[in-house]
Amino acid sequence: MLRFIIAFLAVFGLLASAQAQSYPSRSITMVVPFAAGGPTDIIARIVSDHMARTLGQTIVVENVAGAGGTTGSLRIARATPDGYTIMMGNLGTHSASVGLYPNLAYDPRTDFAPVINTAGTPMLISAHKDFPANTLQEFVALLQANPGKYNYGHGGVGSTSHLTCVFFHHLIKAPVQHVPFRGSGPAMNALLAKQLDYVCDQTVGIVPQLSNLKTYVVATPKRLDVAKEVPTSAEGGLPGFQAVGWNAIFAPKDTPKEIVDRLNAAGRAALADEAVRKRLLELGCEIPDAAGQTSAALGAHVRAEVDKWTPVIKAAGVTAQ
Repeated sequence: MLRFIIAFLAVFGLLASAQAQSYPSRSITMVVPFAAGGPTDIIARIVSDHMARTLGQTIVVENVAGAGGTTGSLRIARATPDGYTIMMGNLGTHSASVGLYPNLAYDPRTDFAPVINTAGTPMLISAHKDFPANTLQEFVALLQANPGKYNYGHGGVGSTSHLTCVFFHHLIKAPVQHVPFRGSGPAMNALLAKQLDYVCDQTVGIVPQLSNLKTYVVATPKRLDVAKEVPTSAEGGLPGFQAVGWNAIFAPKDTPKEIVDRLNAAGRAALADEAVRKRLLELGCEIPDAAGQTSAALGAHVRAEVDKWTPVIKAAGVTAQ
């Protein structure tokens, strides 16, 4: 029996190795756990288009929205670990979710194989053009003087856009109404239609619409090259408001290392391509350096972000079911 088991494991190992060596032999599905048109969706499409050319197979982007991105994330956590179903996750799905959802059905630190961090995205706060405040100081004063009067939209409870606003409101101690959408894209459309007062969103969503919005602050120490007119949080009198989103590729846990390495190499090739870099940088993205593009670096980043944001969320008293 022992010899049989050893032989079986050897054959199984050879089959797994052969599968990894022939990967990919068919199209790959990349799940984006939000509606189309939002920052994570846009980054996924830019990066996956180049990755598909490197891998020699089509990568189909599939939007699986719901529950702040955790619906699509759970699908990947439970998917077959063969490299044919992967996802583009972000700060909300793979860090904030731990503090927000008491009954979260997956653990972002252990239920995924980290592949590559593709783009950091500084966070900004923007209101529609007719909103009465013109500066961050006026904006904060207006929210504080009118508790519960104004509303903001976000990509679902637990999304990066929701988390950033939760952090902001906790700092200024001003209660407001929130309106969840199935992604940041629909929330931005509602803001442009003046159905919302403001949003806290990633550069990818706001930079293309700067001329159509009032943008009060970027939550980084330095101004952005693509939005030099937008003051930093320190310049606006709120230095503690620092927030940068991120978007990264994950595969299911137990995906063979050879497959993760192939996906990582394709992701690195995309981030090294001048056309891809230009598109990401024009949207205000921060591209990780070579050391930050390894799968190990992404795994460490996820753990660090969980440790960073969980106490912030608990201090703000926010939970999701």
